Amino acid sequence: MNTTLSWLEQIAWNEQGLIPVIAQEASTGQVLMFAWMNREALQLTVTEKRAVYWSRSRQKLWFKGEESGHVQQVKDIRLDCDNDVILLQVEQLGGIACHTGRHHCFFQQLQDSQWVTVEPVKKDPQTIYR
Repeated sequence: MNTTLSWLEQIAWNEQGLIPVIAQEASTGQVLMFAWMNREALQLTVTEKRAVYWSRSRQKLWFKGEESGHVQQVKDIRLDCDNDVILLQVEQLGGIACHTGRHHCFFQQLQDSQWVTVEPVKKDPQTIYR
């Protein structure tokens, strides 16, 4: 890795200036969710020690937990071997990472050519997002 470049310049940002991010629960290794970051989101994540993503649908910064209270406190940040994927190890406050009210976003499992929901809703999203 070239140490003369700043840590942000060493990242292989895509054409939209984004990098994919996997959020993993630090204590269990459970993959909680997938999202995107731009430079500003990553810089804020580093300085605030909480996950800040880039919302492609809203075209704005998304401070994880800003509406739900389900903040992700960042414990570790890793960059993959190709410099094009970030792994965040986080503590998921409130135990819910998914907007559907589940612990994580990967709650559908392929069974006999059908997607089957295999994880329970921990809290009704209607009560989380008002």
